[in-house]
Amino acid sequence: MNEILNDLKLQFKQGGLLTKLIFINVGIFLTIQIIYSVFYLFKIPDANLIIHWLAIPSNIIELFCKPWTLITYMFTHEGFFHILFNMVVLYFSGKIFLIFLDEKKLLATYLIGGIIGGLFFIGAYNVFPVFSEHALFSFCIGASASVLAILSASATYSPNYTVHLILIGPVKLKWIAIFYFLLDIINIKTDNPGGHIAHIGGAFWGYFYVMQYKNGNDLSRWLVNINQKIFNLFRKKSKIKVVYKRSVSDIKYNEIKTNNQEI
Repeated sequence: MNEILNDLKLQFKQGGLLTKLIFINVGIFLTIQIIYSVFYLFKIPDANLIIHWLAIPSNIIELFCKPWTLITYMFTHEGFFHILFNMVVLYFSGKIFLIFLDEKKLLATYLIGGIIGGLFFIGAYNVFPVFSEHALFSFCIGASASVLAILSASATYSPNYTVHLILIGPVKLKWIAIFYFLLDIINIKTDNPGGHIAHIGGAFWGYFYVMQYKNGNDLSRWLVNINQKIFNLFRKKSKIKVVYKRSVSDIKYNEIKTNNQEI
């Protein structure tokens, strides 16, 4: 067991940012499931309180009380197939993203795409009459908005990039992104409208971000700078202390130089 844990730690440390994002999502998912199992065995009620503290609420007043949920919701999953689908698409779209852009922009796109998706969800539930009866107690979880932001950004940057899908063959990336976007629009009227609206928000950000980036305006620069400062705080400083010792010849040279200046 220790060997497995050590191997996972090593892969996390040596892996790139994309690997770390997947590890974090899977780690949080497994932690939640283990806690659920413990609660079940000891007949502890209200196991859903865990999700309650991580999910983003549609109630604006509740959001002000739990502002961290604007970030935590995009790393939180309950269903196995939910996280499986998101991580597969994240890996697939993230690999393509990194062909054209760097890891710092990948992280920024993930985070801002998730935030925009969350704001779309909150806005929709507080604006459209169809959601008025659910606006006070609905919530949203999942990385889909962040994932679709990365997919949309990749497709916008290189729309004709071709991928080979099993049983389908070569398909241009733009058609995959458009397919997911239209699928979310069509499914708004299903039993998960908030999730699909959040997906649309994430996809919109990915498209808008890259269009601005191509025009020389990097809208993620502020977040990249913040991430870099946070990273620098936790970066291990070198423990090697360099001590410079002056030789006798250096001392004599300085004395001669001083004397010459005084003359």
